[in-house]
Amino acid sequence: MLQGEGEGVSRVLVTGGSGLVGRAIEQLVLAGEKLPGEEWTFLSSTDADLTDGVQTREVFDRYRPTHVIHLAAKVGGLFHNMSCNLDFWRKNVQINDNVLQTAHEHGVSKVVSCLSTCIFPDKTTYPIDETMIHNGPPHSSNFGYSYAKRMIDVQNRGYHQQHGRMFTAVIPTNVFGMHDNFNIEEGHVLPGLIHKAHLAHKNGSPLVVWGSGKPRRQFIYSLDLARLIIWALREYQEIEPIILSVGEEEEVSIKEAAECIVASMGFKGQVIFDTNKSDGQYKKTANNGKLRTYLPDFQFTPFSQAVKETCDWFVANYHTARK
Repeated sequence: MLQGEGEGVSRVLVTGGSGLVGRAIEQLVLAGEKLPGEEWTFLSSTDADLTDGVQTREVFDRYRPTHVIHLAAKVGGLFHNMSCNLDFWRKNVQINDNVLQTAHEHGVSKVVSCLSTCIFPDKTTYPIDETMIHNGPPHSSNFGYSYAKRMIDVQNRGYHQQHGRMFTAVIPTNVFGMHDNFNIEEGHVLPGLIHKAHLAHKNGSPLVVWGSGKPRRQFIYSLDLARLIIWALREYQEIEPIILSVGEEEEVSIKEAAECIVASMGFKGQVIFDTNKSDGQYKKTANNGKLRTYLPDFQFTPFSQAVKETCDWFVANYHTARK
């Protein structure tokens, strides 16, 4: 059981609780991951605007959390980021500062924030690991979001140094799964491809993949990430972030990911790669060695199985899925 400050009940507040990762954590909690003495609350943007300090304090006053999983963020895919870097910087800095400062003021025992591998330097050696976060500027395509996420690590170290707070962070690779944002223009690569493949299958048209298909990514299924975040909340006791990822050998190209989606959807049409569209960062291969020292036997869901489950969910929930 999680330990609150001098109390028998641990109250876990999950910001961004209605998003991809939040819904996955909630699914596990409802399925039996919740331990005796734990109370879980999943916040959505309809509960509070976390860019507003007053609303953030009100929600902490209402739920009085002892622990926080901080997932709330303004997020988007490559092309949305490229056109709105300032918006991504400002909104995310506001959210993160409000949540962490309010958690500190309310005496929260532990905060686990969710970062992203896009925070790592663009020009770097591979594989990347937790020591390399601040070694150079991130990729120019999404510098606003990347720097805002990077600053969480700076704040965590500051709260620990100045106030002794156990505020830490996890760094997942590319997350996908049920309840994702399947918007073709603004979503991430995998859910966007799933939506496009569904439409192409339905309309008998070609599937157009943006870019060359050559960039490589490590994808992590949202339910696997949810299990690891719950573990980090209960067990991980370092301020330094930890990368949550499949191994380097599980990296796949966008072309391979598209082929997996095509197979899962039963799509028989033509697949076209639109090389007039940007590829973004070629690769961001992450080393999960630190995770493996803690959890050497953790079993990740095979990529093809996770893609199939996500595709099936999207088709079954097409009319209500975020898109």
